[in-house]
Amino acid sequence: MTIEEHVRAQTGLLLRRLAAQVNRAAKSCDKDAVHDLRVSIRRLSRGLRVFSQFYPEGSWKKSRRRLKTLMEAAGAVRDMDIAMDFLNDAGIGSSSPLVRRLAETRRARRRELAREVRVWKARGFSKKWRTTLGLSAITKA
Repeated sequence: MTIEEHVRAQTGLLLRRLAAQVNRAAKSCDKDAVHDLRVSIRRLSRGLRVFSQFYPEGSWKKSRRRLKTLMEAAGAVRDMDIAMDFLNDAGIGSSSPLVRRLAETRRARRRELAREVRVWKARGFSKKWRTTLGLSAITKA
């Protein structure tokens, strides 16, 4: 297997993992689902940048820009999770006005993320990106 074939196979794997996390987030935007979605976005994004020479010209940049939108939506939810965990660790209970305000903000951000995830699913991003990035049949194994 050439390095180009290996890169494309790994990209296909990362893309499948992202699709799985998008599906998971569509069902539940709990803390773990949001965290895992962000991890899968970050890994695919870094892979696209690092191995850009192996993709059709410009395709990797367009894909990374689209990933950024999803990452921002997931990041807004994750920020609330981290803040609430921090306050919990400091002994500030869920009845605190600050924690209640953060929880309400998280719910609003979660709704925004859920809308974004639905758009990604409706557009069938994974299949389209396979073509855009020039991933061969080898990545489907």
